[in-house]
Amino acid sequence: MKAPRTRAAFVLALALCPQLARAHLISTGLGPVYDGITHFALTPEDLLPTLALAVLAGLRGNAHARGVIVALPLASLLAGIAGAAAGVGAHGALAWLPLLLLGGLVAADLRMSPAVIAAIGALTGVALGFGNGGAMAEAGAGLRGLVGSSVAVFVTATLTAAAASAWHAGWLRIAWRVAGSWIAAGGLLLLGWSLR
Repeated sequence: MKAPRTRAAFVLALALCPQLARAHLISTGLGPVYDGITHFALTPEDLLPTLALAVLAGLRGNAHARGVIVALPLASLLAGIAGAAAGVGAHGALAWLPLLLLGGLVAADLRMSPAVIAAIGALTGVALGFGNGGAMAEAGAGLRGLVGSSVAVFVTATLTAAAASAWHAGWLRIAWRVAGSWIAAGGLLLLGWSLR
């Protein structure tokens, strides 16, 4: 009988000693640059639109991919600086919109010029970076956190666009489009959740 009471006392002691919980920014303890990288990697509202945009660009070819891998991280960094200066909070009620639009564009496999896809990349970078800037400023990561996040955006977009550009023939193109439809479906789920 003593063991169950000891376990119950231990569980009660753990429950009465709460730790600090952070709902948005992940603190790695390795510094603000790594906090920014981790924040990007663990935030689906940032990661999935970046993946969708990179796949969209990669499926269209190298010229399209080059425009995105320059425009997206640069716009994200500049908008993040503006968001930090404005003190805007993290993702709002429209976090579903980039998922739905970019995932839908991948699924539709529309032909667009490199300039149009680069412009979509810049708009996506502004949309994602502005909210991240406020989150980084609020958590104390500042400019170094934004740099870490922008570097993570660059690396993710570059590797994903390269993979989509290299593997796009036949059934692989269909697989990329199916992945885009799943990202769009995630946007629909997030929309439903925000309307709830």
